Amino acid sequence: MNTPIYDFLIRYTEQNPLRMHMPGHKGRGPGGVLDPAYALDITEIPGADSLFDAAGIIAKSEANAAALYHTAGTFYSTAGSTLCIQAMLTLMGQENRRVLAVRNVHRAFLTACVLLGLEVEWIFPSYTGGILSGTVTPAQIAAALDASPAPACVYMTSPDYLGHCADIAGIAAVCRQHDAPLLVDNAHGAHLGLFTPSRHPIALGADLCCDSAHKLLPALTGCAYLHTARPRYAQRAKAAMSLFGSTSPSYLQLASLDLCNAYLAEHGAADLARVTASLSMLRQELADCWTFYPGEPLHLTLCAAASGMDGRELDKRLREERIFCEYADRDFVVLLCSCCTTEEELCRLRDALRRIASYRGKAPQPEPFSLPVPEQVCSMRQAALGDYETLNVEDAEGRICAGVHVPCPPAIPIAVSGERISRECINIFRRYGIPTVNVVK
Repeated sequence: MNTPIYDFLIRYTEQNPLRMHMPGHKGRGPGGVLDPAYALDITEIPGADSLFDAAGIIAKSEANAAALYHTAGTFYSTAGSTLCIQAMLTLMGQENRRVLAVRNVHRAFLTACVLLGLEVEWIFPSYTGGILSGTVTPAQIAAALDASPAPACVYMTSPDYLGHCADIAGIAAVCRQHDAPLLVDNAHGAHLGLFTPSRHPIALGADLCCDSAHKLLPALTGCAYLHTARPRYAQRAKAAMSLFGSTSPSYLQLASLDLCNAYLAEHGAADLARVTASLSMLRQELADCWTFYPGEPLHLTLCAAASGMDGRELDKRLREERIFCEYADRDFVVLLCSCCTTEEELCRLRDALRRIASYRGKAPQPEPFSLPVPEQVCSMRQAALGDYETLNVEDAEGRICAGVHVPCPPAIPIAVSGERISRECINIFRRYGIPTVNVVK
C-alpha cells in the first residue's frame, strides 16, 4: 500500500529546503534524540494538502484507510478519539436527535455534550466490572428507543475499558428498525477489523465509530480514525471535525497514520493472529493462579481481587519487574497488548506473573457494586460551564456535580455534570481513590 504523506515528507526533507515558513524550529531540533523528528515536522505548504479540506496526499491516504476498513469514509484525527466523538455528536445535533447513551462513557463524550449543548438519556448496563465494564442488551436499547419521544441516536463504548465487547450486531439491528444511528466509541478496538470475519463496529452495523489508532496499533499518540458507513455522514464529517480540531495538525501524526495503513495491509492480520494465539496460550498456562476477565484478546485483564491480590499491589509488583500496566484498581489490572507485542515480551510477563502469584492471599469477598441513578438537577452545560468549587468527596453530599472530575485512565464518570451527588456516589468515589470533586457554587 502506498504512503503518500510519508513519501511527501521524505521528498521535501531530501531537498534540504530553506524553510521560510512555520514552524519556528526550521527543521532543526535543539539537540537530543528527538532531533530527526523536527526535520519531518511541517505545516500546510504547497503539496502537503490540508487536513480538513483534503484533496491531495491526505485524501489519498484516508482513501487507503477507508479501503482497509471497508467504510463509506474514514478520516484522520490528530487529536485522538476525542475529536472524532465531538464530530459524531455534531452530526447528530445537526439532525436534532436525542442522544441515548450507555453510561460507561469516556469523559470526552461528556465534554462534547457540554460544548454542543446536548442532553443525554442514560442507559445503565448490568455492571460486572465496577464502573468500567458491563453488559447492555438489544432489548434494553429497543426499550429506550421505544420510549424516546423524538428521533434519537444510540451511543455506546465497545470494547469497554476492561475489554468487554457489546453485541454490536444485535444492537445495530434494533437501531435500524428504529431509524436510529448507532455511534460506537471503538477507541480500544482499532485492530478488530483485522479478524476474519471482521469484528469491527462498522462491519457489524454501526453507522459511525472512532478508533484510537495509537492505543493498540503502531501509531503515534493522538492518532485516530473517524469511520462512517453512511455516505451522508462522509460528506459532512470533515466540516464537523473542523469545528473542534486545530488548524495546525501534526504532520508527524498524519505520516504515522499513513504508515499504519501500510502496516495493517501488509502485516496486521498475521501479527494479530500470532499475538492472539500466544495470549491464548498464556491465559491457559496461568489459569491455575490468575483469573482473567473475558473480552477481546488484546486486553489482558486480570481479575486481581478474585485471584487473591489487591490490584494495586499487583501493579506495584509488576512495576518492580519493570512491567508497566495500563490501569489498576482494587479489583482489576489491565495490561494492553498490541499487534507489535513480541513473544519474548509475553514470556517475560508470564514469568513475572508466576513469581508474583506466590504473594497472593485468600481471595477477598467480591465487593458489591451498583451505580445509583442520580437526580438530574440542571443541564450538563449549565453545571460544567458555571462557577464551581472543589471539595473533598466526603463534604460533597447533596451538592451538584460541576465539571466531571475523574482521572484518565479510566475517565469514566461516577456523577455527571448537573447531577446531585449522593452518599452512594461518594462511596464509589472513595472506592476508586478519587479524593475531590468539583461542585456548582
